[in-house]
Amino acid sequence: MAEHVGVEVGESAPDVTGQLVRPDGEVDDVSLAALAAEKPVLLSFYTADFSPDCIEEWCSFRDFDWFSTGERVQVVGVSKSGVRTHRQFISRLNLGFPLYSDGDLDIAEAFDVAYRAFGISRRARRSCFLLDESMTVRYRWVGEHWLDPTRDTPPVGEIHEAIQAELGGDEEQTFGF
Repeated sequence: MAEHVGVEVGESAPDVTGQLVRPDGEVDDVSLAALAAEKPVLLSFYTADFSPDCIEEWCSFRDFDWFSTGERVQVVGVSKSGVRTHRQFISRLNLGFPLYSDGDLDIAEAFDVAYRAFGISRRARRSCFLLDESMTVRYRWVGEHWLDPTRDTPPVGEIHEAIQAELGGDEEQTFGF
């Protein structure tokens, strides 16, 4: 059984600030609370831009239309990769999501998902946290792969269902009645 990691559902998420690379390549220091004030945030921690598992993860979010429209929730990534690499990653994969550059793992530490892979390399455990407008964690998924928790890929379909359950489902179709 895995040790407890990550901010729990019902807890307040830490208000962290970091360099956020937007899909248009602009970079700003942005607080997580400012993003959450706009609309709920699905904060997704991943290892590094261009690693095969991370490409798969971000293409899954991109290709799942519900996430890519950003109408109900903003998907925001966090990794150790720098601003320049984030810009290349966003451009090459045609991503519509902003990405925090967390080179010192300060954001990962604040969410209690930083660890040492094989006792050597510091990185963030692959994980996702749904934050509502008041910064309360409404859903969480934390990778628990037996060898390396960065190898797990978030279950995009399960995350979608959890978000709909937490934030209210899509409006029911009445077909004009």
